[in-house]
Amino acid sequence: MDIFGIPIQAFLGQLLLGLVNGSFYAMLSLGLAVIFGLLGIVNFAHGALYMLGAYVAFVALDKFGINYWLVLLIAPLVVGAIGVVVERTLLKHLYKIDPIYGLLLTFGLALIAEGVMRDQFGVSGQSYPVPDLLQGATNLGFMVLPNYRAWVVVASLSVCLGTWYLIERTRLGAYLRAGTENPALVQAFGINVPTMVMLTYGAGCGLAAFAGVLAAPVIQITPLMGSNLIIVVFAVVVIGGMGSILGSILTGVALGLVEGLTKVFYPEASSIVVFVIMAIVLMIRPAGLFGKEL
Repeated sequence: MDIFGIPIQAFLGQLLLGLVNGSFYAMLSLGLAVIFGLLGIVNFAHGALYMLGAYVAFVALDKFGINYWLVLLIAPLVVGAIGVVVERTLLKHLYKIDPIYGLLLTFGLALIAEGVMRDQFGVSGQSYPVPDLLQGATNLGFMVLPNYRAWVVVASLSVCLGTWYLIERTRLGAYLRAGTENPALVQAFGINVPTMVMLTYGAGCGLAAFAGVLAAPVIQITPLMGSNLIIVVFAVVVIGGMGSILGSILTGVALGLVEGLTKVFYPEASSIVVFVIMAIVLMIRPAGLFGKEL
């Protein structure tokens, strides 16, 4: 059976690949949206944090024998702790000034992280094995679905939706939003706003690391894996609306699918289709699909 002259197996395979890529886009853009929406920081180091998460997984297995399931918890905590240190020592001085300074600082931090990893591990890339529980594939009849890729989609979307619910539908999320809009008032109710902001930045960094661990068995781990992805992720955030958490999730998944389908019907445009969509959206709605107009 063909779809527009293309075998259905090839079509669904690319659709699955697009869904997997969209899950990574959603996870990374979610962390960016959380940090920008709640703190106003354009975190250009997010791709480097994603890369660090993957390297934490590699080192934990290679040097300490820590398995995949434990490192899914450890890597976000380690990278989140690095984020906390960065926020307390550097970023906290930039909240009251032009956001461009935060972008420049985090861009510099990303270059430092890439340089350190290149010096320690080289540029050839490292491989990370698929965990035993998720090896193999499931025959769906019309296609063979790799178990690990199915897990990536389920895990990514579960974390994304859980984060959205936490920020948009719980009292803690209300405190976070209020603390960024009127910190003096929230402080008057006995809530430590600087600590809350610090932990929010750390959590956003942890989300990037979680995505890095999920990506480790799928792609080669290299110092440049984050910088190769971050420009696309920023485009996803802009299309969804800067600071819109739900917009980042939905747009990330949708653009991954669009990119996958473009590889089927017009492969030459697959590397630019996201940016074409971004240009069209910005001409029609400058605040993004889910962003708030000023």
